[in-house]
Amino acid sequence: DLLKHTPADHPDYPLLQDALRISQNFLSSINEDIDPRRTAVTTPKGETRQLVKDGFLVELSEGSRKLRHVFLFTDVLLCAKLKKTAVGKHQQYDCKWYVPLADLVFPSPEESEHCPQVHVIPDHELEDMKMKISAIKSEVQKEKANKGQSRAIERLKKKMFENEFWLLLNSPAIPFRIHNRNGKSYLFLLSSDYERSEWREAIQRLQKKDLQAFVLSSVELQVLTGSCFKLRTVHNIPVTSNKDDDESPGLYGFLHVIVHSAKGFKQSANLYCTLEVDSFGYFVSKAKTRVFRDTTEPQWNEEFEIELEGSQSLRILCYEKCYDKTKLNKDNNEIVDKIMGKGQIQLDPQAVQTKNWHMDVIEMNGIKVEFSMKFTSRDMSLKRTPSKKQTGVFGVKISVVTKRERSKVPYIVRQCIEEVEKRGIEEVGIYRISGVATDIQALKAVFDANNKDILVMLSDMDINAIAGTLKLYFRELPEPLLTDRLYPAFMEGIALSDPAAKENCMMHLLRSLPDPNLITFLFLLEHLKRVAEKEPINKMSLHNLATVFGPTLLRPSEGESKAHLTLASDIWSHDVMAQVQVLLYYLQHPPISFSELKRNTLYFSTDV
Repeated sequence: DLLKHTPADHPDYPLLQDALRISQNFLSSINEDIDPRRTAVTTPKGETRQLVKDGFLVELSEGSRKLRHVFLFTDVLLCAKLKKTAVGKHQQYDCKWYVPLADLVFPSPEESEHCPQVHVIPDHELEDMKMKISAIKSEVQKEKANKGQSRAIERLKKKMFENEFWLLLNSPAIPFRIHNRNGKSYLFLLSSDYERSEWREAIQRLQKKDLQAFVLSSVELQVLTGSCFKLRTVHNIPVTSNKDDDESPGLYGFLHVIVHSAKGFKQSANLYCTLEVDSFGYFVSKAKTRVFRDTTEPQWNEEFEIELEGSQSLRILCYEKCYDKTKLNKDNNEIVDKIMGKGQIQLDPQAVQTKNWHMDVIEMNGIKVEFSMKFTSRDMSLKRTPSKKQTGVFGVKISVVTKRERSKVPYIVRQCIEEVEKRGIEEVGIYRISGVATDIQALKAVFDANNKDILVMLSDMDINAIAGTLKLYFRELPEPLLTDRLYPAFMEGIALSDPAAKENCMMHLLRSLPDPNLITFLFLLEHLKRVAEKEPINKMSLHNLATVFGPTLLRPSEGESKAHLTLASDIWSHDVMAQVQVLLYYLQHPPISFSELKRNTLYFSTDV
C-alpha cells in the first residue's frame, strides 16, 4: 500500500521495493515449510540468504583438531568458531573460512591423495576417557545425594566437561572433505556417517538451484558472521554435561536389535546395514550386518547386542557395498560404500523397557527396513544366573565341568581358543567386535548338549561368533573365574602402590584360587598375550583385551554385588576400571607358570 502511494522518483521508492521483496521472499520460504525459527539475512544486494543447517564439527586444521561451528546458508558454507568474550559481553563468532556453494565440490577419495593423514587416537585411550567420565558422573551423583557443596559439584562438572570435550574432539575419524574450486581444501572428521551424509545431501540439494559464485567484502562477511549468533539452531556443544538436570539422561544398558530384512530396492545389489547410537552426546557406529549379495530383498536376520551409554536414538543406515578396486584401500576410515537409505527412531525408555521384542519398520528413501529390539538395563544384564540344569557347561561351576570332563581346562575354553588361534588371530577387533547373537546361541546349545558335531560347526562358524561364545561362557559362570571370595582382595591388591608388595599380593591371590580356576586363567592369559602380539594387524592391544575380559573374569555374582550396589552406572565405572587393571597387571607380567606358583606356596601363610 505504501508503494502504491509513493511516487516512483521519491528516494524512498527503491527502499520500499527492497522491503517488499525481502518480506515476500522470507514469507514464501516459511510457506515452503522451512523451519519457521530460521530467519533470513539479507545481503547488501537485497537477496535473502537463509540458514539451512548448522552444527558442531571437528576440523583438522594444520595438523590439529579444532571444534568448529559450521553454518550452511542457501548459497554459502561458513566455518566459524565462537570468540572468547568478556562476561556479559555479547557472544560473537569468528569466521575461519567460507566457500560459496557455487564453488564447492566434494573430492572423491582418489582425488584426495595429498590430503593430510588423519591421526587416529587409539581405542584404549578413548575407552579410558569414557571410564573417567563415568567415574566423575558417579561422583557428581554422590555429591548431589549427600547434599554436597555446590563448589565441589561445579569443580567436578568442569572436569567432566573438559574430559567430554576431549572425547568429542578426538574420537571422530570419518573424513568429510570440502574443496573450493579456487584451490583450497578443508577436512572435517565426523564420528557418524549418517551425519556426514546429512551435510552432503543438504549441500547438494542447495546446489541444484542456480547459484552464482561471489566474494564477500569484509563488511558483508562481518554482517553474515554477526547473524550466525542469533540464527543458530544448535546452541550447545553436544556433550552430556551440557544437559540440564531435568533432561532425559538417556538409556544405560544393552539394546538387543535384530535386523530382519529390507525391501523397496529398484535393482538388485550387495546390501548391508549399520547401526549407530548416540553415546556421550555424539553418534557412533556400533554394529554392521553381513553383506547380502545380489538381491532386492535382503534377509539378514542378524541379532546384535549394543551397549548404550546415555543413548536416546537408534539410527539405521543401509549401504550398497562397493567392490570397485580403484576406490578401495584409501584412507582407513574412508567409507566408499553408497548409502541407499537412512533413518532414525527415538529410544523411548517407557516403550523399550519391556521383556518382549518390539517389532518396528524404518522407512527411508522408499526402502523399508524391518527390525526388532528389546532393552535390558545395566543392572539386569550384569546378573550371573546359575544354570538350572547341571548337565551343560554354561552357567555351571567350573569345578563341576572339569571334574565331569576329567580335564584341567574346560573343553569349550580349549576349543574356542584353538579355533581363534587357528584363524582369528589376525582378525581386526577380535574379541571386541561382537559376533552375531544367533550364531553364539547356536554354539552355546551345541556345547551344552555336548553334541558330536561341535568341531564341524566350529570350523564353519564366523570367528567373531566363536570369540563371543568364549566371552559368554566366562560371563555366565555362576561365580566369576577369579571367584567372589577373593574379589575384595584383588581390588585391594591392585590399589597397592609399592611394586614389591603388589607383586607379592597379586601372586599370592593367584595361588589362593582353586586349581581348575587357576589353570584355566593361566591358559587364557597366554592366549590373550599371543593375540596382543599381533596388535599391528588385529588392532587389539593388551589394554583393549583387558577392557573386554576384565569385567567378564572378575565381576562378582549377584549375591556378592548386591551388598555394595548403589546406582548401577556408578559402581560400574569405578569397579570396571579396577577389574580392567587387575587383568592388565597379569597380562603385562612375565609368564606365570602353575608349577612355579605352587612351588612358592610353602613360603606363605595360607590366610588371605
